[in-house]
Amino acid sequence: MLTRLLVTMLVSQVPEGNPIAQSVKKAQATRDAGVKATVVKPDGGTSADAGVSVDAGVAVVVKPVMAPEVKTLVDRMQAFYESTQDFTADFRQDYFYKLSKRTQTSTGTVVFAKPGLMRWEYLKPSLRTFVLAGVKVYMHDPEAKLLTVASLGTSKLSASVTFLFGQGKLADEFAITQKACEKCTGTLLQLDPLVPDPRFTRIFLEVDPKTAQVLKSTVVDPDGSENAIAFLNLKTNTLAAFDGGAGSVDPRFKLTPPPGTQVQDFTMGVGAQPKP
Repeated sequence: MLTRLLVTMLVSQVPEGNPIAQSVKKAQATRDAGVKATVVKPDGGTSADAGVSVDAGVAVVVKPVMAPEVKTLVDRMQAFYESTQDFTADFRQDYFYKLSKRTQTSTGTVVFAKPGLMRWEYLKPSLRTFVLAGVKVYMHDPEAKLLTVASLGTSKLSASVTFLFGQGKLADEFAITQKACEKCTGTLLQLDPLVPDPRFTRIFLEVDPKTAQVLKSTVVDPDGSENAIAFLNLKTNTLAAFDGGAGSVDPRFKLTPPPGTQVQDFTMGVGAQPKP
């Protein structure tokens, strides 16, 4: 897990609301041993100790049973992303700040590809690029002429992100229920973490009932702020295969900053140039 110092330095360099930046910002050390377990009930409420068994002094969270129709949709969604090699989309991100009661809207494009590759191109309101490739995350701010590099493998991300790569099981980390939503074009699923997570309190996924693709993801922060990302013009399995040999980097998930860019590489020392 990233050290607190690294998290502090890294987050100060990135725009607010980006999904990768938010994950890094809220990531902390693994959940403390002995934390009282909380089980989420099917009605969305929580009950400390409810359904918790103790084995050799260790609390074990018992997963609640999903409604049959919810389980069917979740299984289809999981299978879809496990069989999908890549997907591209336009996105609209609306980050609502609870304290200031304002919303920041951003738009751009995103590419997901196996194994564990993401590229977010922010186009408005300002240009930004975020890339997750292997165990590194790259954040480029062309206006500030700054490229930040840090270590962040997919093992540090929640299943709410990694299942899009075909990794991780949502049902292993969340109690999942269906919620009514008049404005939704898909089926709205509410995901409550089975064990308290410092990064978020709840996640909503709007899922296309026909294709089982995620149309929109909303993450509720501990302070009540909401990070909503809608995926538009979704396309799957459109990227040509890349086989550049062992140790080579797919250029689609590589950032080469222009001359004059300051590079802060926390994986090898501040100011060092990242290896291609």
